Amino acid sequence: MVICLTGGTMPERLAEMLLDLWTPLIILWITLPPCIYMAPMNQSQVLMSGSPLELNRLTEEQRILNRSKRGWVWNQMFVLEEFSGPEPILVGRLHTDLDPGSKKIKYILSGDGAGTIFQINDITGDIHAIKRLDREEKAEYTLTAQAVDWETNKPLEPPSEFIIKVQDINDNAPEFLNGPYHATVPEMSILGTSVTNVTATDADDPVYGNSAKLVYSILEGQPYFSIEPETAIIKTALPNMDREAKEEYLVVIQAKDMGGHSGGLSGTTTLTVTLTDVNDNPPKFAQSLYHFSVPEDVVLGTAIGRVKANDQDIGENAQSSYDIIDGDGTALFEITSDAQAQDGIIRLRKPLDFETKKSYTLKVEAANVHIDPRFSGRGPFKDTATVKIVVEDADEPPVFSSPTYLLEVHENAALNSVIGQVTARDPDITSSPIRFSIDRHTDLERQFNINADDGKITLATPLDRELSVWHNITIIATEIRNHSQISRVPVAIKVLDVNDNAPEFASEYEAFLCENGKPGQSFLSGKHVIKLEMIELQEHTSNPLGRKEAEELKGNGALLLKRPLNIGPVPPETGNIYQELKRSQLGINQVLSEENGNLAGRVEEQVIQTVSAMDKDDPKNGHYFLYSLLPEMVNNPNFTIKKNEDNSLSILAKHNGFNRQKQEVYLLPIIISDSGNPPLSSTSTLTIRVCGCSSDGVVQSCNVEAYVLPIGLSMGALIAILACIILLLVIVVLFVTLRRHKNEPLIIKDDEDVRENIIRYDDEGGGEEDTEAFDIATLQNPDGINGFLPPLLSLIFMVMHRKS
Repeated sequence: MVICLTGGTMPERLAEMLLDLWTPLIILWITLPPCIYMAPMNQSQVLMSGSPLELNRLTEEQRILNRSKRGWVWNQMFVLEEFSGPEPILVGRLHTDLDPGSKKIKYILSGDGAGTIFQINDITGDIHAIKRLDREEKAEYTLTAQAVDWETNKPLEPPSEFIIKVQDINDNAPEFLNGPYHATVPEMSILGTSVTNVTATDADDPVYGNSAKLVYSILEGQPYFSIEPETAIIKTALPNMDREAKEEYLVVIQAKDMGGHSGGLSGTTTLTVTLTDVNDNPPKFAQSLYHFSVPEDVVLGTAIGRVKANDQDIGENAQSSYDIIDGDGTALFEITSDAQAQDGIIRLRKPLDFETKKSYTLKVEAANVHIDPRFSGRGPFKDTATVKIVVEDADEPPVFSSPTYLLEVHENAALNSVIGQVTARDPDITSSPIRFSIDRHTDLERQFNINADDGKITLATPLDRELSVWHNITIIATEIRNHSQISRVPVAIKVLDVNDNAPEFASEYEAFLCENGKPGQSFLSGKHVIKLEMIELQEHTSNPLGRKEAEELKGNGALLLKRPLNIGPVPPETGNIYQELKRSQLGINQVLSEENGNLAGRVEEQVIQTVSAMDKDDPKNGHYFLYSLLPEMVNNPNFTIKKNEDNSLSILAKHNGFNRQKQEVYLLPIIISDSGNPPLSSTSTLTIRVCGCSSDGVVQSCNVEAYVLPIGLSMGALIAILACIILLLVIVVLFVTLRRHKNEPLIIKDDEDVRENIIRYDDEGGGEEDTEAFDIATLQNPDGINGFLPPLLSLIFMVMHRKS
C-alpha cells in the first residue's frame, strides 16, 4: 500500500508564523514524486498488488533471480496543532497499487482517534483531522490502514501501521511553578554573592524549534541584583548593602521563550530578598548622663535604675553586657544585664548612709557580646555613659555600738548591781533620743533590768551558775520621737563561778567485808579488771619451781598475796609479766619485794573500797580534794584512809576477822575539802557492812544468815525446815475446817420426809429398778459415810456434794 500525503492551503496567519518551519518541507515536497510509499513493502506485498494471473506464471526460479524495486518508505504523517478552519484539515492519503481506479477497493482506518479525531474517505483514502489537536495533550497517534474488497470486505493485503505526529507551535508561555519566591542574603555581602536560583517551565516541545528555549531577565530590582540569562542564578549587583538602611527588596523576574526573540511568549514571577543581620554596628547609649535617686534605707538588691545602649543590629548581634568600670560607688553598686530588654539594671550591694555620703558617680560601659571579626575595623563595639546617684535621707532606726554584746557576772553578785551597758544612737541628722528596754520574751523570769535612758543592765534576782551558766536576752532600742523606729541586739550574759558548793561523795557508796575473812577473802562492790605493772625478775632463783600468783593493789603498785608463794626460776623469754585479775579476788595485802630473785612480803592494810568526790563548782584550775577522818576517828582501830593520785580515796581495813555478832555495820565519817577560796568542806559517811562469804570470797548474805549460820545449818537444811513447817500449818487448817463441818448438818431434817419433795420432770421412770439402784438411807444419815472415809477425803467429798 502506498500512502500519499497531499497538503491543503495554509491559512495566512499560520503561513507567516511557520514560514521557517515549512520551507524545507515544501522543498522536499517538490523534489519527491507525487506518491510516496509510506509502508515498507517486501516482495510478497508487491506481488500481492499485481494481477493474479501474473502471480501464477511466476516460477520459483524467477522469484529467486528477479527482485522487485522498492518504493520510498514513509510511515509518518504530520499535522499542525491548534489548527482550526472552516473545513477539516487534510492530513494525508492512502493508496494501494491494487487500486486501478475502478472503485472496487475500500480503505479502512483503525487505531488512536480513528473515527473521532481522524476520518478517512473509504474510496479515495484521504485522511482528515476533524478536531483541533493539542500537542501538549497528545503528541502522536498510532493508526492502522488496510485495503479490503468493496463487495466482500476481504482484505486485499496485510494491514499497515503508521503514525500521525502533531507538530508543535509556540502556544504555551513559560511558567514559574513555585513562585512567588523568598530568599535571604547577609548584609554587607560582596559583589556577585549568589542569592538563589529560580527556574521556569515551558510546555512546548523542547526538541523541535525554539518554542521551549527560555531566556531570563530582571524587570524590577536593579541595580541591586542581577540574573544569569540561561541558568537563572540571581546574584548581588551592589556590594555592602546595609540592612539597617533597607532590609527587603522585591525583584521581578521574566522568562521568555523563542530564545528571547521577538514574538516569543513570556512569564514573570516575584522574588523577595531579605538582608540578614550581621554585627556591623556598635551599641550606643541614648544619653551620656543618667540621674537616679535612692533612699538610704533601701533594701539590698533593690533595682535603682536602668540604662540602655541601643544597637541597630538585631538578635544576638544586638546583645550587650554592662559593667561599672569606674566611679566612687563601685563597691556599693552593681549592674546586671537584662537579656530580654537588652538594658543594664543598677542594684544596691551594700547599705547606704545619707549622713556619710550623699551622692555617687559611676561610669558604665556597654559592649557587644558577639563580635564579628570581619567588621572589627569599624571601631570598638562598645560605648560608655555616666550615672549620677543621689542618696535621699530617711528616718533610720537606732544603731547599736556593737552587733552583739557579751557580759560576765559572778553568781554571788549583789542585787541591783550593774552587769554591763549597751549603747545606741540615731544615725539621722535630727538624732532622736533613744529609750532602752528588755524583750521579756527572752527574760521570762525577769532576772535582769535595764535603765531606759543609759542602757545599763542590772541584776534583779540572784544567779546560780550551777543552775544556768548562760543567759541570753534581747535589748530593744526605740526612738522617742518615732516609736516605729526600733532596733534589737542580742546580749549574752555568762555567770562566773564562785566557790559556794562544798564537795561530796560522787555517789552513795557502800562497802562490804567478809566475816572471819581468810587470806584472799575480801569482797568489793563490783568486779573491776586491773592490770599488773611490769615486774622485772632475774633469770635464775634458788627456790624450787613454783606458781606465782599476785594481784596489784590500786594506788601505789603494791602486790597482794592470795596464798604463800614459791617462785622458781623464770625463763628469759618471760620478760614483762602482765595479768588481768578481778578485784573481787583480792586477798591479804602483801607488799612483795625482790631480793636475789625471791619475793618476800609483809602484811599491810587491806583496801576495801575506793571512793571519789564531786563539786558542783567549776574552778579554773580544776578540782583538788583533801580527805580526812573526824578528829575522834583518827585512831580508829578498824579502818583508815589514803589519798590517791587521781583525786580519789582508798578505804583500808587494818585487820581481818570481822564478826557480825559483834558488829554488823560500821559507819565511817569522812571530811572532804576543796581548794577554793575560801575552801569549803562537807562530811560524808561511808557504810561498811560485814557479810557472809563463800570459800572463794563471794558474798552470800548480809542479814538473815547472820543468825542462822552460827548454829551450823546450811542453806539447804534451812529450806527443808521451812517446808516442813508450812506443811504442818496446812494440815492443821484442814483439820479445823473438817471439825467445823461436822457440827453443821448437811440435810435439813423435819417432820416431812425428804421423799415428799418431789421434782417433776418429763422423763419416764424405771420403776423398781430405780429404787433398788440407790440406797436412800445414806441421804438420811450422812454421818454414816464419814465413818468409812479418812477425815481429809471425807471433807473433800462433802464439799463436792454441796457444790453439786
